[in-house]
Amino acid sequence: MIIHTGEKPYKCEEWGYACKASSTLKTHKMIHTGERPYKCGVCGNACNFSGLLKKHMRINTEERPYKCEECDYACKDSSLLKTHMMMHTGERPYMLDVWLCM
Repeated sequence: MIIHTGEKPYKCEEWGYACKASSTLKTHKMIHTGERPYKCGVCGNACNFSGLLKKHMRINTEERPYKCEECDYACKDSSLLKTHMMMHTGERPYMLDVWLCM
């Protein structure tokens, strides 16, 4: 029901952060404690989120799961693929107005 009501009953007293699940708050509190329970077995790097460790592991494995359907480009991060796709679509969301460059 919390999903439908938008209620966020779990609160961080230090930052005023609020969330819907107690597990999310527990993960958030690792920021304050400095706890980093997810460790890389290759280089020893430690992360506070399992998703960050998974992303980090791509550095060690050279895995490139995000592939462009238009060309042979492949990358380790979905945001890099999104930026790459702008080349194919011609989208330029960061382009300044021409008059600013004159």
